[in-house]
Amino acid sequence: MNGKQAASYVVLAIVIVAFAVSIVLKGLLVTVGAFLTLFIFSFLYKDNPYYKFAEHLFVGVSAAYWMCMGFWGTMVPNLFGKLYPPMVGPVMPALKDNAAEPFMLIPLILGILLLLRLSSSVGWISRWALAFIVGTTAGLNLIRYLRSDFIQQINNTTFSLYATGATGFNLGETLSNIAIFVSVMTGLIYFFFSKEHKGAFGVGARTGIIVLMVTFGASFGYTVMARISLLVGRMQFLFGDWLGMMQ
Repeated sequence: MNGKQAASYVVLAIVIVAFAVSIVLKGLLVTVGAFLTLFIFSFLYKDNPYYKFAEHLFVGVSAAYWMCMGFWGTMVPNLFGKLYPPMVGPVMPALKDNAAEPFMLIPLILGILLLLRLSSSVGWISRWALAFIVGTTAGLNLIRYLRSDFIQQINNTTFSLYATGATGFNLGETLSNIAIFVSVMTGLIYFFFSKEHKGAFGVGARTGIIVLMVTFGASFGYTVMARISLLVGRMQFLFGDWLGMMQ
């Protein structure tokens, strides 16, 4: 046994002892959560078996959880409950008196065709179901995104630059409207590549770059804040619920 293996066994023994002591003091669930959190944080030092264990456990549990949620929350009420309602009556009594809907055989057949992809000889049949799903999803999302993103964004940028309120002229809202108008126009100017960015047009394009950088920076900052909030939550769990150092 070399020194590296001996150190690994020592670390494993310390982890086991600390785990057992923590179970006695704090209970099983809190201990498991705390040690899995520490295993994930250990990746900040270097890749190690403890991190891999926590990572694989998280992926496996998540996959199993969402599979069960998809089966009981989607397939049972929306497929089996509509094909033959009495079949799901014992677990979902509210559906047992509904009328059967034979057209639900279509998604059932499409789902079975997708499973044929697991076979090398007839896997090509799954392309028909996949093409139908992708085409239908693309068509539905196209209309939804046109309404919610494209048309709605145009409506939100179509307003009077001169804003008035209950007391008359509203300076703050007017400045806000002007800033939005200038930002939208300069951002659009930047993407007009058919005209050379020189003169006044170039000034607008460079202003558009600044607007885009501010927008991307704000989006990135918001993402970082969300991740930091998750880190703070884990720290509160470790130092509060587990170690009892925070009240």
